[in-house]
Amino acid sequence: MTVPYRSPYGVKENARALAHLAPRKSVGEREAPLAAALQHRPPLEPAANTTLAADASAALRAPVDPPGQSTPSPLGHDPSAATSAAAPRDGSETAARTGCESRGDEGSVGGAEDGARERRAGGAGDELGRRGSARERDGVAEKQAWPGGERRRWSLDDFEVIRPLGRGKFGTVFMARERESGCLVALKAVSKREVREEGLQQQLRREIEIHSHLRHPGVLRLYGYFYDQTFVYLVLELAAGGELYRQLRAKTRFQEAQAAKYVAGVARALLYVHARGVVHRDIKPENLLLSPKGEVKLADFGWSTRTRDSSTCTAVCGTLDYLPPEMVEGERHGQQVDVWALGVLLYEMLVGCPPFEAPTQTDTYRRIVAVDVRSPLHVRVSQPAKDLIRRLLARQPSQRLPLAHLLHHPWVLRHTQGQGQSGRRA
Repeated sequence: MTVPYRSPYGVKENARALAHLAPRKSVGEREAPLAAALQHRPPLEPAANTTLAADASAALRAPVDPPGQSTPSPLGHDPSAATSAAAPRDGSETAARTGCESRGDEGSVGGAEDGARERRAGGAGDELGRRGSARERDGVAEKQAWPGGERRRWSLDDFEVIRPLGRGKFGTVFMARERESGCLVALKAVSKREVREEGLQQQLRREIEIHSHLRHPGVLRLYGYFYDQTFVYLVLELAAGGELYRQLRAKTRFQEAQAAKYVAGVARALLYVHARGVVHRDIKPENLLLSPKGEVKLADFGWSTRTRDSSTCTAVCGTLDYLPPEMVEGERHGQQVDVWALGVLLYEMLVGCPPFEAPTQTDTYRRIVAVDVRSPLHVRVSQPAKDLIRRLLARQPSQRLPLAHLLHHPWVLRHTQGQGQSGRRA
C-alpha cells in the first residue's frame, strides 16, 4: 500500500512521518546532531563495536557510481532467478551448517531488505568482483564475535558467493561462504547510491550499530560489515529454515500450537531487545526467520531505534497494517509499539490476514485507531487466543499486556509448556 501524506483524522497532522512509509525515508530529526558530527569525522577503521556507526558513516561518504546509472547487481548474479529473500528454492535445500556454526552447500537467508510486504525480484549487472583487487578497493571491518573470538578484517575476497537469494529495495542478498572458516552466511549488499538518494544514511548507520550489539538466540546475528565503492555489505547469520512469511502464505494460517510457539519466541527476543533500550518498530512475518530446527529469529533492524524511556520516539515507520494507533495519530510512542505489532502478528498467523485490513488506506487507519478487530467468520479461533489478542491490541499503550506476562498467558502455556523455542519436547 502507498501511504498518503495526510492523516485522515484531523486529530494531528503527521505528514512528514506518514511520508516515511512509502517510500522509506529518513526516520526522524532527533538524531540529526549525531549525523552532522559523523559527517565531519575522518573515515575510521573500527577497533571495537563502539565505532561501528562512525565507520558506517565513512562507508556511505565514499565515492559511488555516477548518478543516472543503474546500480549493478553485486557479483554479477541475477536476483531475478531467486526466490523470496529468506526462503529456500525447494525443501531439499538445507544447510549442513549455517552461520557461524555451519558449513554446507545450500540453505536460505535471513535479513533481506524489502521495505514492503510484497517481494520484489529483478536486476542484473556488471560483475562487481572483477573491478580490481577487493583488498585494495574495499573498506574493511572487523568480525563481530566470529568463531574462536578472533579479531580480523573482512573484504569481498574473504567470501565465496554461492547464489543470490533475493532482492530488496536497496540491494541484493546472497548466500556466501566465508573462505577461512567455511561458514555459510547471508551477504546483504546494500546500494550506497540508492541509500544516499533516499536520505537513509543515518538509518543504515543506526541499523548496523544497534544490530551488531545484539546477542540472543531469537535475534538474527549481524557478524560484521565491510564496503567498497558501490555497496555496503552486511554479513548476517544464515537462517536455513526460511522465512515465516513464506510459510504463512503457503499454509494461509497456522494451527494454534504453531502460532503460540512463534509468538512466544518473538516475545522472548523482544524482551531481550527492549531490556537493551531498543525498539524494533517493524515486527511482521517478513522480518521473522527460522532456524533449521524451526526456532524463530527476529531480523531487519532497519527501523529500530534506541529509547531511554517508554515514550520518546515520534517517528512513524514500519508497515501500514502493523501500525499502532499512537503512531498513526502522530503521538509519542515507545516499546509498546512492538507489543501491538505482536498482537497483529498473532491475529494474522491464526486468521491469515491482518486484523485491520480494509479496502482503502483511510479505512485501515480508522480501523486501527478504533481498534476495530472483528472476529473472522471463516476461521475458528479459540477464546483463549482471542483473549491474548485483545490484551495485546489495547488502545492505550500502558494497558497492553507486558511481554513477560504474555509468556505466562494460559493459551501460550498450554501450547508451549515443556517445549523449547523450537517446539520440541524437553
